Amino acid sequence: MEYCSIGTMERRFLNIIWDNEPVTSMDLVRLCSEQLNWHRSTTYTTLRHLQEKGLVKNENTVVTTLYSKEEVQAMTSENIVSEAFSGSLPNFITAFMSGKKISDDEAEELKKLIDSYKE
Repeated sequence: MEYCSIGTMERRFLNIIWDNEPVTSMDLVRLCSEQLNWHRSTTYTTLRHLQEKGLVKNENTVVTTLYSKEEVQAMTSENIVSEAFSGSLPNFITAFMSGKKISDDEAEELKKLIDSYKE
């Protein structure tokens, strides 16, 4: 999947689709009205933008995503590390953790996760 920029509202919109898919476009309008306070035209405009980006499809008024939430999160995080931290995961983690503390359990969970990805 090639990276494409996704704004905050597009991400919130995608979350609604992921939580309800497959969802009819009319139900999507209702959900966006309830959860985002959007008008029908805003919902359809955002839907069209995400279709143009290749993230969703709308066939016979049924809307589905073309990528899972995890795939989009991975794409976004890879781009952030690449663009903002010159591809350095340690630099990203250092910036992310700046001033934060984690529990012993969280530290152990992270160690296990890192070990599972070692070459």
